[in-house]
Amino acid sequence: MGNRQGLFETGGELIKSHNEIYRKNVALSILAGLGFTEDALKKDLKSLSGGFQVRLNLARIICSAPDMLLLDEPTNYLDIVSIRWLSSFLRQWKGEVLLVTHDRSFMDGVITHVLGICRRRVRKMEGTTEKYYGQIAMEEEILEKTRANEEKKRKETELFISRFRAKARLAGLVQSRIKALEKQQPSERLEKVKTLDFYFEYAPFPAKVLLHAEDLSFGYDAQKPLFRGLGFAINRHDRICIIGRNGKGKTTLLRLLAGELSPRDGRITMHPAAKVGYFAQTNRMELNDSFTVEEEIMGAGCTRQRARDICGLMMFGGDLALKQVGVLSGGEKSRVLLGKILATPSNLLLLDEPTNHLDMESCEAFLSALDSFDGAVVIVTHNEMYLHALANRLVVFRDDGAFFFDGTYSDFLDRIGWEDGGLCEPARKVQITGRDTRSKKEIRKHKAAMIAKMEARARPIKRRITEVERTIEEKEAELQQLDRDMIEASETGDGKRITAISKACHGLRIEVEALYDELEKLTDTVESLRAEMSGQERS
Repeated sequence: MGNRQGLFETGGELIKSHNEIYRKNVALSILAGLGFTEDALKKDLKSLSGGFQVRLNLARIICSAPDMLLLDEPTNYLDIVSIRWLSSFLRQWKGEVLLVTHDRSFMDGVITHVLGICRRRVRKMEGTTEKYYGQIAMEEEILEKTRANEEKKRKETELFISRFRAKARLAGLVQSRIKALEKQQPSERLEKVKTLDFYFEYAPFPAKVLLHAEDLSFGYDAQKPLFRGLGFAINRHDRICIIGRNGKGKTTLLRLLAGELSPRDGRITMHPAAKVGYFAQTNRMELNDSFTVEEEIMGAGCTRQRARDICGLMMFGGDLALKQVGVLSGGEKSRVLLGKILATPSNLLLLDEPTNHLDMESCEAFLSALDSFDGAVVIVTHNEMYLHALANRLVVFRDDGAFFFDGTYSDFLDRIGWEDGGLCEPARKVQITGRDTRSKKEIRKHKAAMIAKMEARARPIKRRITEVERTIEEKEAELQQLDRDMIEASETGDGKRITAISKACHGLRIEVEALYDELEKLTDTVESLRAEMSGQERS
């Protein structure tokens, strides 16, 4: 009995020891994925920055293996490598996830459903944000067309009533129209949804190159430089994205380009005609808390009217423009800084994570403004949607320094990709369903074939949509003619003709309603196929 007890105790201790080792390895893997280096793991908790404290809390929650994860803006303090790791982790997570984020590319890579708030209503929809926004846009378009059609019919009915109210012969018909009009509740036009509206003012530039950076080296500690020998030129239409892990020198490089810091070695040559618009996270400290929003924007050198216009664009319309800066939230202060950049003509924008305090719709409006800007943009960002849409060149920060990459973000992923630092699987290589052994050419060929197949499925549906829309137009034109015929028959007192026209109108309206139902179903089918094609392109 004693030997058996000793065996049970020894076995229990071994299992406990094994479980502890396993949990420790899992914890180390999660911490590494969230950007903790081996050196960071040895630091005292109190010495960690606010961003790393947030990461530590996220790691603690993941390690607790809950059934559900509730994540509120989890990417806010993560760098691009950690965001990619978290995206891969959540895709493989067996539990439930409820996620709040303004990073659309991150969201679409993780979710199965969208839970959105639109016009004070909560909507849940299967699929990505593309399908969600597409569905809402389609529904609102149909709603507006229906409202316009109802308004048109209402006016025609009111005209009929006013013209024939005094005719005794048509008294019954007029009363019938009056009752129908009273029952019909007029639909209100949809209220315009407010979003930020960006437009960067361009200062004309006579040359091709705005700035030359030659053989740059910098480090706050002379013994530990952040980067060495970095060189590149910024041309007039460049979209240069600065990417990499946090703490490697991305913001520092932007400060060097803005003239806030001087390089230890090398030099930066700015063209005399270059006009810089500079957005930095620390610039919020330079705002005057006693000024109003309007006064701060006027301080950039624009007129009061222009300042008022910009206040409206940045969602400080009306009396909100008179709010003191000191009472604003961090996100509102960031909008004031962006407003000051809008107020100043520039041809070179230097932007340090400008979308941190913007919602998803505003992020897209900001991206559109950057895309249409006629000057150059240099931006620090972890948002892969921005990287794919904007970047024509990159400055990439790694553990061993920084290098200039002459190509798009997709080119970078194909040719170089992200390293894992030896602690976790690189995000771009993680496969949920096992590693794909096909060559890139075979994968591209397969994707093209799948997309072509889906387009072939969609083609006859799109043809039918065109036919249905044309038929609806024809039927509605017939209804309009019948209404005119009804007026004419009423004026002549032709009872038989009035009865015949009424029957024809009734039949046509039933046909039109059926056609609208068919059109809605066909459109839903096309949207589903588009979502499938989008999934094929991303996979």
